[in-house]
Amino acid sequence: MDGKYILALDQGTTSSRAVLFDRAGNVVSVAQKEFQQIYPKPGWVEHDPQEIWSTQAGVAAEAVVRAGQGGASIAAIGITNQRETTIVWDRETGRPVYNAIVWQDRRTADFCDELKARGLEDQVRAKTGLPIDAYFSATKIRWILDNVAGARERARQGKLAFGTVDSWLAWNLSQHELHVTDVTNASRTMLFNIHTLAWDEDLLDALAIPRSMLPQVHSSSEIYGYAKPTLFASAIPLAGIAGDQHAALFGQMCIQPGMVKNTYGTGCFLVMNTGLRPIESKNNLVTTIAWKIGDQVNYALEGSIFIGGAVVQWLRDGLGIVKSAAEIEALARSVPHSDGVYLVPAFAGLGAPHWNPRARGALFGVTRGTTAAHIARAALDSIAYQSLDVLKAMEADLNGRIAELRVDGGAVANNLLMQFQSDILGVDVVRPQITETTALGAAYLAGLAVGYWSDVGAIQNQWKLDRRFTPALASDQVQAQLRGWQRAVNASIAWADAG
Repeated sequence: MDGKYILALDQGTTSSRAVLFDRAGNVVSVAQKEFQQIYPKPGWVEHDPQEIWSTQAGVAAEAVVRAGQGGASIAAIGITNQRETTIVWDRETGRPVYNAIVWQDRRTADFCDELKARGLEDQVRAKTGLPIDAYFSATKIRWILDNVAGARERARQGKLAFGTVDSWLAWNLSQHELHVTDVTNASRTMLFNIHTLAWDEDLLDALAIPRSMLPQVHSSSEIYGYAKPTLFASAIPLAGIAGDQHAALFGQMCIQPGMVKNTYGTGCFLVMNTGLRPIESKNNLVTTIAWKIGDQVNYALEGSIFIGGAVVQWLRDGLGIVKSAAEIEALARSVPHSDGVYLVPAFAGLGAPHWNPRARGALFGVTRGTTAAHIARAALDSIAYQSLDVLKAMEADLNGRIAELRVDGGAVANNLLMQFQSDILGVDVVRPQITETTALGAAYLAGLAVGYWSDVGAIQNQWKLDRRFTPALASDQVQAQLRGWQRAVNASIAWADAG
């Protein structure tokens, strides 16, 4: 394996990325390409699956060429992906029958209410660790079967395949040979029993989804098959798959129970390793699988925040307050605080711990003196406030305090946000030198499967500190700001409920 690299494909919500890593876990090259966000109706979010594939294939080749390498230099490929996003395609032609329905999409909220009215919530949570919510894949599959002409009949005949984005990439990389997923992505569908590690027949029957559509479920670190020599000149093992938040938890080396990371991407995702046993949340968090390596399964608690960094994109694209996302920190820093302005970015409903699909974005506390800088500051603050809400729910489930929060994702470069996050949490926020932890986790999982790294111990010491943010805001100020945030969230929910 001397001189070889691991290629991580990081297929996200707004862009496809490819990152080449060396044996020390260093980034050798990166390529990235954004793709179209499709909004057919309010609350609906779609992607073109063919564009997902073409952008991901393009950046994979670009990252390898940028490093002056070829396919023979790649020891293995790891895949990490936006989760829950649902693709259904024709097994014979390989073509999607409908656009990918994105995890943010809320079109099935009413159907989720029907499932709850049928008394299925306790069963779903007990088996899958998940609440019934439009966020997860199951009701999206059902929608496609019910709304695409001929889809249900073709599914009954075994002609259609469902997959989350990892499955779609593996299918295309293998030239339609592999229809696979791993336990982490399966655990986000609302159809997978996280205790038996199998698709659940009762849930499939309840949602009228044919078993034949579903991929084979594997561990997160094994050789599933090979990327055929079309993208590169040689066949390369596909050897690691994990949903993006699970990969980030592993890339952050949160391998001990009680360790927590927060990924600041399009959304924010706090995940805590709970070890070898699942913990049932009493505070509206999700119980999920962290990863499976060999025969050992690690579990996790997770809180999902739908709008994190996407609020900055909204300031840029929706309001035109900034021309680029990079400008947000300087604008927010130009004022000492938000001056009583609170932004609740419930553009796609509220995730954990509220789980209110009908809540909508709201801006409170605006006066004649409110400026673009105050709104920018309130937008950044909202990311930290939402993360606090989730972390407090985690601590309640654990009946204890966390020691520190490890952070990654694009927004962690924003020092103002990281410091405010530490201030309101009252714990250290720790940023690693390599913030490409989602891609790194996928690379680690793939590399372990092919012997590129011998074991977890061989990679554990590759995690290195960049900066530690410690709390610096007086507790009375923190409490005052948190009271204002809670009022804003309650008002946003009340406004939605009143409709």
